[in-house]
Amino acid sequence: MRQEKKQNIRWNTMQILALGFLGVILTGAVLLWMPVCNEKPISFLDALFTSTTSVCVTGLVTIVPKYQFTIVGKAVLLLLIQIGGLGIIACVTAFFMLMRRKITLKERIVIQETYNMDSLGGLVRMVRKLLLGTLVVEGMGAVLYAIQFVPEFGLLKGIWYGIFHSISAFCNAGIDILGEDSLAKYVTNPLINITTMLLITLGGIGFTVWYDVIDNGKRIYRQEVPRKWWFTRLRLHTKVALVTSLVLFLSGTILTFILEYNNPATIGNLSIGQKFLASAFQSVTTRTAGFFTFSQVGMHEETGFLHTILMFIGGSPGGTAGGLKTTTFAMLFLALLTMLRGGHDIECFGRKIDEENFRVGFVAIMLALGIYITGTITIAVIEPDAVSFQRIMYEAASALGTVGLTADLTTRLHTGSKIVLMILMYIGRVGPMTIALLFAERVRLKEKLRSLPSERIIIG
Repeated sequence: MRQEKKQNIRWNTMQILALGFLGVILTGAVLLWMPVCNEKPISFLDALFTSTTSVCVTGLVTIVPKYQFTIVGKAVLLLLIQIGGLGIIACVTAFFMLMRRKITLKERIVIQETYNMDSLGGLVRMVRKLLLGTLVVEGMGAVLYAIQFVPEFGLLKGIWYGIFHSISAFCNAGIDILGEDSLAKYVTNPLINITTMLLITLGGIGFTVWYDVIDNGKRIYRQEVPRKWWFTRLRLHTKVALVTSLVLFLSGTILTFILEYNNPATIGNLSIGQKFLASAFQSVTTRTAGFFTFSQVGMHEETGFLHTILMFIGGSPGGTAGGLKTTTFAMLFLALLTMLRGGHDIECFGRKIDEENFRVGFVAIMLALGIYITGTITIAVIEPDAVSFQRIMYEAASALGTVGLTADLTTRLHTGSKIVLMILMYIGRVGPMTIALLFAERVRLKEKLRSLPSERIIIG
């Protein structure tokens, strides 16, 4: 009985998340479709696509936001990005707190399920810290951007540009109001590059990692634990997220630097330091951000394939990033190593990873692969043979991973392909993991009800 009740709560939570995002997308589409939001007429499909890419914090666009939307339209766009980045549950909770409305037990359970917390204690405080941390980081990012934008665009416009792009970067949306070339004009600008990379990383690493690192830092500052234990005292999730993110960042940077070193269409004409900066930015932005500083269509195919893999992996859970997630990728990689060395338990940093974690992760990656392959093939069928299949793979991975990078393809796609991309973006934001968690709960309940005889099959 208790299991069935828990299953119903989880099912209701998944419904709230899925329908909540859908409701915001449709509302945003209607708002962006209104004449007051547009400098020139826009089709409802383009308004719907723009709303989807904003709420799903992706960044793929069929129009150029700078020229299409009025200041009202851009404000609506920014609001949709912020809601999409923080998540429906956090935004609703924030609204309740502003209205000084008491959070009921049922609503606390929904928050607990959304953020996968162990207990009901401190949930509202956690959401409050999440909102405060977001405001502080986005505010600092806006100030750093303003240092560049105010002298370039004037006081008011420079401040507005700083706020917009700080929120867009932190939420891993990658939507800009600078024009058609994203941040390409700033490819050699350290301030814009480093600020954007830091915002993307802080948003994509996950809020649980934030506060684990901060709490551990406080214990060290108060001399409750030795400094040499700063890493060992972190939770296993934090360690895996940090290490995997660092490895993927360094790998992406070095491989992009090597593969594109002599390519004049991307970084070939830059100095060595500038090439490294551009490569580092590209490695970070493929982790679900969507900004770019050099041509995506000009990359070598092998580089595009590398970035497709990075986009598919994405960022870390509990933040603004999409994709399969770093911790899922790391866990499956560790499972592979365990099998190769003949082990039984999946071990990491002196801990055993729970078997249920592995089952859910395996379901998540199989679902993500199935959805990605289906979406890619569907777009390939719709589009003419003249469109490169590698570019379609890149576009589909960008949509499902909620990245927003495009090899100059989004605006040229047929209506059917745009609909497929919207579906991929929506699934990517809600998350295959959401489906996997629901599936795992049902499987676990069925396992309690029956036990079948086992038999081996031939593998390999």
